[in-house]
Amino acid sequence: MRHAVIMAGGVGQRLWPLSRAARPKQLLKIAGGKSLLRESYLRLAHFLPPESIYVISSSQYLDLVAAELPELPLGNLFGEPVGRDTANAVGLAAAILKQRDPDATMGIFTADHVITPIEQFAEAVQSAFDMADQHADALVTMGINPTAPNTGFGYVQRGTSITAGVYEVQRFAEKPDRKTAEQYLASGDYYWNSGMFCWRVDTILAQLDDHLSEGFKGVTEIAASWEGADRESKLTKIYPTLPKISIDFAVMEKAPRVLVVEMNCDWVDLGNWTALEAVVDPDQDQNRCQAARAVTLGAKDNIIVCEDDHLIAAYGVDDLIIVRSADATLICRKSDAQNLKELVARVNERFGDQYA
Repeated sequence: MRHAVIMAGGVGQRLWPLSRAARPKQLLKIAGGKSLLRESYLRLAHFLPPESIYVISSSQYLDLVAAELPELPLGNLFGEPVGRDTANAVGLAAAILKQRDPDATMGIFTADHVITPIEQFAEAVQSAFDMADQHADALVTMGINPTAPNTGFGYVQRGTSITAGVYEVQRFAEKPDRKTAEQYLASGDYYWNSGMFCWRVDTILAQLDDHLSEGFKGVTEIAASWEGADRESKLTKIYPTLPKISIDFAVMEKAPRVLVVEMNCDWVDLGNWTALEAVVDPDQDQNRCQAARAVTLGAKDNIIVCEDDHLIAAYGVDDLIIVRSADATLICRKSDAQNLKELVARVNERFGDQYA
């Protein structure tokens, strides 16, 4: 059977002060009126039943996830006691699914992207599932056609064509400098690395065993006890000791065979506040407002966000990010949006976890 796993474990400090430890970014309703997590679920529910969709997140968020996705069986929610990056999240989910469905094919999906239209997303994902089933030795990733020389994304270089829209992967490339990103874009041979994958569970587990054996052994031992009374003791004892590493570094860049499926979708990574420029329509002065009450005068190219009916009035200011939560307000230049982790660290130094 085919299964889809949504990874929803990050906090998202670059979306502070709305994204917090108690309510991470995947639960924010900052694009389209629904949370990013629910949008991710609805994309998958377009072609998969709820019982085939899973979420892996921090244990502390599982009640929030269950409330956001009441369609999912509670047994489809996997909790991590601590974050150990994506290789272990993938490994744990794969090992649990292996116990439940030894012949499973699984897809891995993100919870912090806006992807439209759903029909084209579904077509690409179903192609990726088909490739994973037809090429059992391969790991399959999904690549986004780049629209700009973005230096904030990793890239995937395509090689030999397998079929329409499907290629062997020649190599993965880390986040490039501007000149290199421009070369990638001009070549037409590179995709943005979407962070979404498909593979047979036995294939990904074998690759984890080859390239991250300590992690493989740990998640396999946890999964063997997942339905038993000792699950929590195994999980809390073993999982925090696993090597913290991403699935890209641990496996994808080392695997002997990787395919890439072209995903012709509008794809926005909501990694920081400036990403709203791609999903929120501007006013006549190019301000993007996600606020019930916002007034601007002589203000241009600003991003204004507020969750309640508090009035935000911006006068004579340009290129700012203004975000208000119930207990904190952020004001910064758009050019500093990528550096908010430093500001959040300073806030935490001064006030402890009050605003974390």
